[in-house]
Amino acid sequence: MKKLIIGAFMGILFAASCKNNSELSISGKVENAGEVKKVLLYEADSLVDSAFLNEDSQFKFRRLAPDANFYTLVIGDKNFLIIGKNGEEIDLNTNYTDTTNTYTIDGSEDSKKVQSINKTQSDYGKIYEKLQSDYSNAVAANPAKKDSIFNILMPEFQSNMDKYSATVFKFVQDNKDNLAAFYAAGTIDQVKYELELIKYAEEIKPKFPNNKAVQSFVTKMEGMKLVSVGQPAPDFVLNNPDGIPIKLSEYKGKYVLLDFWASWCAPCREENPNIVTQHKAFAAKGFDVLGVSLDDDKGDWMRAIRTDNLNWKHVSDLKRWDSQVAALYKVDGIPASFMIDPQGKIAAKNLRGPDLEKFLSETLK
Repeated sequence: MKKLIIGAFMGILFAASCKNNSELSISGKVENAGEVKKVLLYEADSLVDSAFLNEDSQFKFRRLAPDANFYTLVIGDKNFLIIGKNGEEIDLNTNYTDTTNTYTIDGSEDSKKVQSINKTQSDYGKIYEKLQSDYSNAVAANPAKKDSIFNILMPEFQSNMDKYSATVFKFVQDNKDNLAAFYAAGTIDQVKYELELIKYAEEIKPKFPNNKAVQSFVTKMEGMKLVSVGQPAPDFVLNNPDGIPIKLSEYKGKYVLLDFWASWCAPCREENPNIVTQHKAFAAKGFDVLGVSLDDDKGDWMRAIRTDNLNWKHVSDLKRWDSQVAALYKVDGIPASFMIDPQGKIAAKNLRGPDLEKFLSETLK
């Protein structure tokens, strides 16, 4: 018995010694490959290799990967994201005719975790698709009730999104030491989880110093921290339509909604009536709005102000996405807004619809 145990132990040691710790091996098999003859390998976003399927529909790659990184296997019209590093022998098997994109993977725990997150995303995605289908069918059956149908189903949409983000963020918290968590973090609501993601970026910065995707994310979050809730709102001076300079700091002493919008932005125009309503309701209690337009045509800008009855001050440099103030506040999409408190600090971000009224009614009692 003792000899058997020693023999088994030596076998394990031998197997381990045969493993090449100086390179990454990625291999696999594609059942029912059909017309697919070649597999492409991407490292991050760059095509780095390709391999023909052999007579048994198998493929293999070898790479130098001193640091863990993202790799994508492109097989026909299907993509498989994996994470690999030197010393790992990853084996992926799939059936090309399987429409669910099911696959098995061995040799990389991080890649298994990516697979798990993809399944979570798929499960919640199916709920989203059903709700979307229910909405379309209900509207088709009764177009006149489109708005009421939307109001009924929207809370379910939001609840599904919130549950997904909460599930995935817990995964991120439990897996901070691997790239699977970083991949997962990129799929959640970055507006709602902004402060959490800023903290997460600070934690992973030293753990993946050579990973370009991670460090790019860290840089972005460091910028976002400057305009996150609780931070002083960066001051600026910008001209109104008459060329008169308006300074943000002039609004100290009251709550001001710094509203980034444009005449050409449909969602912005749809939100404008709500802002008008709240401005009328709370102006006497110390609430104001400063509109920052990302227009590039003064005429369009002025017409939108008049048409939407936006009776507050407006500024713009008419440079569209080259706006210096938009860059200052890290705005890469509109509508975007910042609620600034009487002390000049950012109190909330992107309050729209009922959320804006809720904030104002609770704050300006």
